[in-house]
Amino acid sequence: MNNYFRNASEELVGIDDQKKMILGLIEQEDTRIIGLWGMGGIGKTTLADVVYKEVSQKFEDSCFLHNVSEKIEKQGMESLRDDFLTELLKQEIRIRTPSIGQGFIQERLNNKKVIVVLDDVNDSDLMNDLGVQHFGEGSKIIITSRDKQVLKNGGANKIHEVVKLNENDSLQLFSIFAFRQLNPAIDFLNLSYKFVQYAQGSPLALKVLGSRLYTKSKRDWESEVDKLKEYAQPKISQILKRSFDGLDELEKNVFLDIACFFKNESKEDAEEILSRCYRGAVSGISNLLDKCLIDIITASPFFSIEYCECISMHDMLEEMGKDIVHQEAKELWKHSRLWNPKDVYQVLRYNKGTDLIQGLKLDMSQIDNLQLCPTVFDNMYNLRVILFYFSGRFWKKSSEKKLLADQDDSVSLPDELRYLFWDYYPFKSLSSFNPINLVVLKLPHGDMEFLWNEDSYQNLVNLREIDLTQCKKLRKIPNLLSAINLKSLCCNGCESLVQHPCLDHLAYLKTLELEGCHNLKKFPEVPNHFSILELDETGIEEVPDSVEHLTRLEQLCLRKSGVKKVSSNISKLGFLRSLYLSHCPITEFPKNPSELYLSETQTEFPGNSILKFRSLEFLHIDHCNNLKFLSELPPYLRYLFAHDCSSLEKVSFTNQNLYELESSDDSHEFFMLFSNCFNLNQDSISNIEATAMIKIGSLVKKWEKESDCDPPSLVCCFPGNEISANTFEYQSMSSSLILRPSPNGCSGRRYLVFVICLVANSAHVHKYEDLICSCECQLMATGGHYEKLKSEWYCSPEFESVQYTGDHVLILFSGAMVKNDKGYQEASFEFHIKKLDFLSGEEELIKVEKCGVHVSYVA
Repeated sequence: MNNYFRNASEELVGIDDQKKMILGLIEQEDTRIIGLWGMGGIGKTTLADVVYKEVSQKFEDSCFLHNVSEKIEKQGMESLRDDFLTELLKQEIRIRTPSIGQGFIQERLNNKKVIVVLDDVNDSDLMNDLGVQHFGEGSKIIITSRDKQVLKNGGANKIHEVVKLNENDSLQLFSIFAFRQLNPAIDFLNLSYKFVQYAQGSPLALKVLGSRLYTKSKRDWESEVDKLKEYAQPKISQILKRSFDGLDELEKNVFLDIACFFKNESKEDAEEILSRCYRGAVSGISNLLDKCLIDIITASPFFSIEYCECISMHDMLEEMGKDIVHQEAKELWKHSRLWNPKDVYQVLRYNKGTDLIQGLKLDMSQIDNLQLCPTVFDNMYNLRVILFYFSGRFWKKSSEKKLLADQDDSVSLPDELRYLFWDYYPFKSLSSFNPINLVVLKLPHGDMEFLWNEDSYQNLVNLREIDLTQCKKLRKIPNLLSAINLKSLCCNGCESLVQHPCLDHLAYLKTLELEGCHNLKKFPEVPNHFSILELDETGIEEVPDSVEHLTRLEQLCLRKSGVKKVSSNISKLGFLRSLYLSHCPITEFPKNPSELYLSETQTEFPGNSILKFRSLEFLHIDHCNNLKFLSELPPYLRYLFAHDCSSLEKVSFTNQNLYELESSDDSHEFFMLFSNCFNLNQDSISNIEATAMIKIGSLVKKWEKESDCDPPSLVCCFPGNEISANTFEYQSMSSSLILRPSPNGCSGRRYLVFVICLVANSAHVHKYEDLICSCECQLMATGGHYEKLKSEWYCSPEFESVQYTGDHVLILFSGAMVKNDKGYQEASFEFHIKKLDFLSGEEELIKVEKCGVHVSYVA
């Protein structure tokens, strides 16, 4: 039986009745927060996951946060909150923003119907900290916890105790892992019942026991029963310990390293690091997975926001692993692994390190300042892992440095190091360190001026990742000729960096990040296979002719850089889909782009040159003051931001009726923003309006055909103070309007489609990051039946705050404005516009001068 079938079967065993109960609670309107309570290993997370997978599609947004308590401990609440919002509001939130205001959360979530699972919570204040009180009507929050009081104090409306499995369900779950089938083999039936009895209904114990016995002989089973008989009433921890005792030496070491250092690390990174520690580590990880001692989940590793396959381990197994290390010796400096802040501090302060210590993990926010001796690691010559970090709430506070350099410029590090993560590394270099075994080098916010002496050869063949983010004193990256297996080099925010080495020989290099390297002048030399270059806010002055050799380049980012010249060879890049430039002239473009960000560039599109970009979907040309004409805009353009193009006079589109919207995942959403383009002639404004209405018609048709796709949305904006009477038949000189739909003259079903038009006066409003329009509508039918609907639109460009001047016309549409006609005789509308400061959450109302509604009837 394969793993997929095993996982699918596992989810069904003994859980169906409990799942139905939780689904019933979700259907109850007065139940908002649902608590799942029970002992460790009882199946709380599995139950929450099964329910979440079944119902998440019914909500506007969804998020499942694993291992919440541990993430708070390691990352801090602020970081967890940012990760949470990034995931929950992934379509809207701007990740580059350093902090998120409470008002922003409320605005974004107030009207969203969301479902959230918070797994393993031990702090009742978490719900307030994450702002769940702001979620929209119908939202559901599921919380798992071992502490019933946490759930009560956290405001849970209903608390469900996740109970142990009964004997039949226990036998079935045990059989899935012991026999890879739903029932035990006849010859093993009596023995199976004995193991079921020992497991006491704990799913975790049943999985671990069953996996341990899989393919073993009957004699092995009998021997295992005899060993468990040593305990009068074996605890789950003792059952788990028996599985650890059955591992070979490699598997034990890999298990302990994961428990102490690499839980929630990406699977790929853990395999790379541990493979340099132990021969056969990848096989060991696979074996631990088969024995249910670890799991693989999709999540974001610590110190990252990117989702990937991560190694997970149940809390009880982690605690067991750490307890095994504790029992190695009474003296802490004789332990193989240290992770307790107090213990690590003692070893570093009093120079108690020994050759027995293989790994150190330290949350520096938990210790006092400590002056490090340059020889502090000299006796720890078998040290393989250093992980010195600040939990999330301290990440951005350089004043919180705790490990301080002595008068020496460097510290002597062991040559056996495989993993070196040291936040705020206090020394000027790594000059006395031989990185021959190093796999991962991460020194964010470090004080280094250089890494190592370039005159001495360094063997870097094992190095896979370098992260020097925000090392503001770093001036040079050393020669990386021997780093032939390097996959990632991150130097974001290294503002003193003036030179980096040639990288075109690094066949495995996938990621190069140089954003914010203000003094870096030269375009990087990278392998021809490179697909993404992030070079925003650098001092790079030219995109050279040699760019033509980057034949696989898909995305080039040079926003707010020093670029003054772009080689015409950029037009030869057939795979380049996304080009981001600003403040520079450009005359040649990629062959077939899908995204062009050309803010404040000296750009002109002669004739109908844009039409040749048949796949162009995103065009950002804010503040392009030389731009006079936009002719024959392509049919599939979904995002057009042309804010403050002061010379723009003429805009025309291809005949939209000749095209059907492509069936892409994102073709439900359209923006056309011509704010502050005061030179637009009347024909252009008519073209913009007509195109908006045609796109709305296409969106409705597409939505009819693909009812399971995301709801459609359109925002269109241009200067003016008049609403077209030909298009919007219902109008008002205020912010509210009442209309009477035409009677349904046929017996069949029909839909009402409402399109909104507003005139907003924003002359007095200062710069802001979000312009939010809202519509509240009440539909009245005979007999007093009525229905309310509400929709919101976020109308600002994606990358910057803007300032509108004077009156502007807004055309708005969303899927919420399409309603099944139930004989409605009257529709009343109320409109609001406000600006929202992204950081502080402060609001300011903008006056709606006029409003209009167009109604179409779709059978």
